[in-house]
Amino acid sequence: MQASYYRSQLERKLKARADADKKVGEYRRKEADKRAAATKARSTAAKSKNASTIRSKLSEAGRCEEQANTAAQAAALWSAKAARFSKEAADLQTKLAKVEQSERQMQQRKTERRAMAAQRTIDGRLGAAEEQMTSVLKELRVPKPEKLRVLLLGSSPAGDLRVGREHAEIRRMVEGALHRDRVELDVHSAATVEHLLDGLSKFRPHVVHFSGHSEADLLTFEQDLDELHAGVEISAKTFASAITAVDEPPELVVLNSCHSAAQIEYLTSFVPFAIGMADEINDKAAVKYAARFYASIANGQSIQAAHALGRVAINTAGLPNHELPALWSAPGFDAGAAFLVKPLQ
Repeated sequence: MQASYYRSQLERKLKARADADKKVGEYRRKEADKRAAATKARSTAAKSKNASTIRSKLSEAGRCEEQANTAAQAAALWSAKAARFSKEAADLQTKLAKVEQSERQMQQRKTERRAMAAQRTIDGRLGAAEEQMTSVLKELRVPKPEKLRVLLLGSSPAGDLRVGREHAEIRRMVEGALHRDRVELDVHSAATVEHLLDGLSKFRPHVVHFSGHSEADLLTFEQDLDELHAGVEISAKTFASAITAVDEPPELVVLNSCHSAAQIEYLTSFVPFAIGMADEINDKAAVKYAARFYASIANGQSIQAAHALGRVAINTAGLPNHELPALWSAPGFDAGAAFLVKPLQ
């Protein structure tokens, strides 16, 4: 994933650790105060000759000890959480360092390639060098004079997600876009594994979009049933195998489902671009992102720009976690130079 994603996750973990440390301090202070109160009450009881006072102070001391023990237990729990957050933050710091190094290397290669292209222009060896200066990384396969085909797969076997609403909004936004005639949608709002396989082989999509339930290593599809049911879980590797089994795999895979960002780095071993969600995302935010993303693609924007506009759409709607959608590019591919819709000349 990109460095910005790991930075945001690291900030969240560091804040969580700081909050946990604060809780530990609060409960430790409460424990100390209650133990001091218990000691004082016992001391008062020891000095008193009044039986009623002695009983009252000893009872008070017992209550204070119980409260101190409860505070000690809470402090221990928050201390364990703080330790876990520290470990997770350290892991994220390691991943961030690796990604930053990779991005620096890519930027260095980009600079070197630009310099080489500039030298070729000076020497006059490439007549088309001026056009090539805007893209020094690999390009997608040469676009054919055909529409952008988007396979929309929705799965909510338990009926708890509004995938139909998402698909309707995507269609509405695309139909209002500048190059609406250049986009073709194949929609399956109760998608089974068969819909995935048939869509890949018959529809030959440039984009595969999945909406539904997922985890870091699986996706849930529906069964061919009318009643509500548990669905069919397939692993992330099986899904990737299906995506790449066809002669021309899609250019982009979008997993508009919870915790799916964990799958996109693996997917970009086989496809140029992938998008996933870094955590749980609610229906409204998922719909806002997807509708604006495809409208932007149909307006001729790059994948990078469409992704950024989708995140802005979540934010401007007043919804939380606009940073959850994550875009990942395969090595050598530039999402800012990738345009999926180009008008016919």
